Amino acid sequence: MRNTTPYQTRVRRQRSKEEVERWREQRESWMQGLDPSAWFHGMFDHLPGLHFFAKNKEGHLMFASRGLLDRYQMQDDTEILGRTDFDLNPDIMARAYVDDDKIILLGEKQRIERMELWWDRQGLPDWFLITKLPILNRQGKVQGVMGVLRSPDESDRKLPVYQSVAKAVEIIRRDFSRPVSITDIARAAGQSLRQLQRQFKATFAISPQEFLIVTRIVTAQRLLEESSLSASEIALQCGFVDASSFTQHFRKRIGKTPATYRREGAVDAAW
Repeated sequence: MRNTTPYQTRVRRQRSKEEVERWREQRESWMQGLDPSAWFHGMFDHLPGLHFFAKNKEGHLMFASRGLLDRYQMQDDTEILGRTDFDLNPDIMARAYVDDDKIILLGEKQRIERMELWWDRQGLPDWFLITKLPILNRQGKVQGVMGVLRSPDESDRKLPVYQSVAKAVEIIRRDFSRPVSITDIARAAGQSLRQLQRQFKATFAISPQEFLIVTRIVTAQRLLEESSLSASEIALQCGFVDASSFTQHFRKRIGKTPATYRREGAVDAAW
């Protein structure tokens, strides 16, 4: 039988503050001599399921890992460099990402392994865990935001916060195109309407009602961009009761009618 004694680390001598400071200076000198294209962010290209990004304080992307480039169907970083969330995503998604970044830029807090809903290329909600940190200059002032996104693994999916809303999200993902109500969704998820609303708000900072509408609108945006369907046809396909209701919700969240959105040209996004 193999020895199961825990590995013992070597006893390390204590170092003086002066010695540690010398190594910090050497590290800074070493970093300054590195080619920026060979910085550590390149490791994220080889970590399955992880997406890395870094933006300046104006929201322009400075770095993006291979996984994010693939998500937006881009060949290399020359296609994403300098673009903003509004260049890449439908407005309703981009606005949420930018509002979240503002909290980091103000230096108020970090985002550590927070569960978040993103949308896939079909306009359907998908789960991610996101960590965001501020990027500081040498004077300690915030100069941007960096973040890592990853899909939840099996252990994440067993967390109470995930279980509390996962069933409802899956129902919305599957049935958003039908005239489903939040009360029906709560009942199918084994919760009261009040419980579902409270848990949804705590997890995603929006109500399940708003999430259902946003899911429909994001899908409608894609159809306006990629199809010749009429507003009435899109309304029915996305679960709105009629074209009037669709137009009302679309204008409230996008700032323009579906007809204007299509006429002015949809955002040139590869999502």
